[in-house]
Amino acid sequence: MRIGLISGLGLVSSLLISVSGAQVAPSSPPVGAPVPYSSVSELNLLLSQLEQMSQATQLDMAKLRIEKWKTDSNTKRGTQADVESIQRNLQNALPEMVTQLRNSPENLGATFKVYRNLTALYDVFSSVVESAGAFGSKDEFQSLQNDLTAMERSRHSCADRMEALSDSKEAELARLRTQVLTLQAAQATAPPKTPKRVVVDDAKAPEKPVKKKSTAKSAKPATTGTPKTPASTTESQQQTQPPNPPQSQQQ
Repeated sequence: MRIGLISGLGLVSSLLISVSGAQVAPSSPPVGAPVPYSSVSELNLLLSQLEQMSQATQLDMAKLRIEKWKTDSNTKRGTQADVESIQRNLQNALPEMVTQLRNSPENLGATFKVYRNLTALYDVFSSVVESAGAFGSKDEFQSLQNDLTAMERSRHSCADRMEALSDSKEAELARLRTQVLTLQAAQATAPPKTPKRVVVDDAKAPEKPVKKKSTAKSAKPATTGTPKTPASTTESQQQTQPPNPPQSQQQ
């Protein structure tokens, strides 16, 4: 199953790269769309089971008395080193991955990181459980076996979710790629737009003459007619002139 999931991840990555620079139609869902409630509920259940498994496994491993096992010292030291490695992972690495996945519920990369870590834990922990069954007490083996079963269940749940997310991403990318191809076909069949021609005239336009405003008013033309004598002057002249002598009557 791991090989199929990894190949699916490679396909999703290649499709993401192929459409990253293309135009997408306005009908495509916006980036950062809210995660469906069903998806969040499924993830919360998965993480809750994973955290319970981690706590139970740490408690049961702390109860081991490897020094009392009926085996050689090299086997005891190797098993103790594996137990400490698993404890460090469950206390430090796994909680950080869980936090990242909780912040990005449908992040395929974060989901795959948790799955890969659980697979590595399962391989080491199964060796510890096998040694406990061979050299430890019955109670130690039974408790660790239950923890291993819970870890395997969480690993399968994570793998199923990763596969579902991969299918969803592939369907979404196929839809986006169809929209991109449709848009490109529409652009190819559309008539080319005539580019606008811009004419640049470097010759200077002739400057318009500036009209100067006259500062002095033009003088009025002189009157050519006979100037009128004032009435008062005429009357005075009539008074000073002597009356004409009467003409002699003809006899």
